[in-house]
Amino acid sequence: MPLCLSAGALVATLAVESFTLAWTHSIEKIRWEEDWRIEAGLLHLVEARIRGSGAGMEPPAGAVLENGTWRYRPVLAPLARLRLANSTYAADYLLCFESRCRPLAELAGSAENESIELHACTGGEMAPQRSLRSLPPEGSMPSLGRPGERHDHAR
Repeated sequence: MPLCLSAGALVATLAVESFTLAWTHSIEKIRWEEDWRIEAGLLHLVEARIRGSGAGMEPPAGAVLENGTWRYRPVLAPLARLRLANSTYAADYLLCFESRCRPLAELAGSAENESIELHACTGGEMAPQRSLRSLPPEGSMPSLGRPGERHDHAR
C-alpha cells in the first residue's frame, strides 16, 4: 500500500512500503530518525535513532549506543495518520526512501506553515494530483542508520 502525503488540498503518493522520517531538533540541533513501515493500512514505527542527547531528549530505557547514535524500538500503537508540523521557524523534516532523502515540504508542495499528514493511501487516493515517483532523486541517505488515530510530531 503506497504512502500518501496530505497538505491542504494536495495529496501526493509515494510507492513505498517503508520510509525513514528524519529531522534536526530545533533547540539541541541533534538529528533524530524514525523508520516506519506501512502494513494493513496503518503506519508502524519500527525503530528510532538519536545522535546524542540533550535537555528533555534522553534516550529511553533499553536504548543501545552504537557509534554515537542511540537506537531503540519505540512502543507506539500503529497509526492511521501521522501529523507533522511544517514551520518556517524550524528545519524541515526529511523523508528518506531508496537510500535518498528529500525535504518533506518540497515533496508535499508549497504548504508553508500547514501541517503535513502521512498515511497509507486508500483506493480513493490512488489517482493523485502529484506522483512523487516523477521527482528526480536528490540528496543521499545520511549515515545515521538503516533507511528505511492521529499522532502529532513536533521538532
